[in-house]
Amino acid sequence: MTITNGLLLLRKSWKGLSVLSRMRRIAFSGAVGAASTVLGSSALFTAAAAPNPGGDASFPPAVETFEYPNAAKILKERGIALRKGDGHILLSDCTATTDIVVWSSRIEEPNPDRGQYCFKVTGSGKAGYLSLEIPKVYRIATGDYAVRASLTADGKTQDISVAKNDGESVGQGTATPGSPTVLVELRVTG
Repeated sequence: MTITNGLLLLRKSWKGLSVLSRMRRIAFSGAVGAASTVLGSSALFTAAAAPNPGGDASFPPAVETFEYPNAAKILKERGIALRKGDGHILLSDCTATTDIVVWSSRIEEPNPDRGQYCFKVTGSGKAGYLSLEIPKVYRIATGDYAVRASLTADGKTQDISVAKNDGESVGQGTATPGSPTVLVELRVTG
């Protein structure tokens, strides 16, 4: 072997080594890049989902109080107090629904209801709850849902059941009129 042939062979092997070395570097950097992408994105999602142990004063925790929305406005405009509920009994326009109708002898201007309050039943219709206050109630009627109503008069509470598509007279609407009755609770029972 001559020196020229040896140098030529060494040069070929050096080129082969450098090509192989470059390929290894590219493969290694690609693997490192892929791993950092995977690990970096999972760390990003983990960090985004981690709760703030100190809390954030600008965002109070969401706690459902079941208070009726716009209750103060309804009291002012319609003269009845809607307190709390599960969202399955909603005050409605009597031209839209008559799932539950409550009649009251309390008619004050400019009350658009003229003593008649209608409620819509939402959801499955198997359950619903609303705490409210409608004074001087004398009749409760139902559509497709049975209802249990709690009323107070003279400091005593009375529960009545009203079957589907039926009505019940209460308080001053009964055969032997009693004291003015306040409707304090409605429950859909089926």
